[in-house]
Amino acid sequence: MSASSASGHALVTGASAGIGAAIAREYACRGRALVLTARREERLHSLAEELRKQVDCVVLPADLEDPATPQKLCDTLRQRGIEIGILVNNAGYGLPGAFTTPTWEEHQRFLQIMINAVCELSYRLLPPMQARGAGGIINVASLAGHVPGSAGHTLYAASKAFMIKFSQSLALENAARGVQVSALCPGFTLSEFHDVTGTREQMKKMPSWMWSNADDVAREGIEALERGDVVYIPGRVNRIIKTITQLMPDRLALALVQRRSKDFRKL
Repeated sequence: MSASSASGHALVTGASAGIGAAIAREYACRGRALVLTARREERLHSLAEELRKQVDCVVLPADLEDPATPQKLCDTLRQRGIEIGILVNNAGYGLPGAFTTPTWEEHQRFLQIMINAVCELSYRLLPPMQARGAGGIINVASLAGHVPGSAGHTLYAASKAFMIKFSQSLALENAARGVQVSALCPGFTLSEFHDVTGTREQMKKMPSWMWSNADDVAREGIEALERGDVVYIPGRVNRIIKTITQLMPDRLALALVQRRSKDFRKL
């Protein structure tokens, strides 16, 4: 069976804006009932009101930076009898500055939402999918996980590289059990992400052909999961960037990233 044939709701984390909201809208267009979670409750309810014209939509505000949240979220789903057929691990952000600029507590919260919550939600929601022989997980990673790390936002690319490898292993483990897993790896995408990281002014200097639309990323990511693509990079330009940097000698690729990182990272 494929992810598209899986029963149940799609749980989308970080659904209040950007790619998360776009994925929720795309699944609603496909008739998939939704569970939306994020910290910004007002935005979640606004999105849910829009999408309830098409599908059942449950709002569960939650802060995945809290280590207790994944368990509580899964407990709530079980208590309410909500079956999850698709898990979209999308919640995340970037911490601007060099590694020692944020406090260690800020790094801990970042790692909790970017890695620990992703793994725990997958761990807790995967067994029912395996038992049904159908389901899917989309881990929203990034092109940053494929190219050399840059100065600034030190843990961002590292966390996205982790999500790619995690998705690959999970996909191999579940290929024969009817559960598809895909790492969606967008490049620069028009969203609020760069406002949160304080890099909006730098992003304005980037050429328009470098940018993707969140709706396109969402549609292509869902289609990639349904095709069984374990890793998918939307956008021809992004795929070319990944190929070129991987073919370059490491020293040359790092030098190139070092020269350009000030254009998209804040130190």
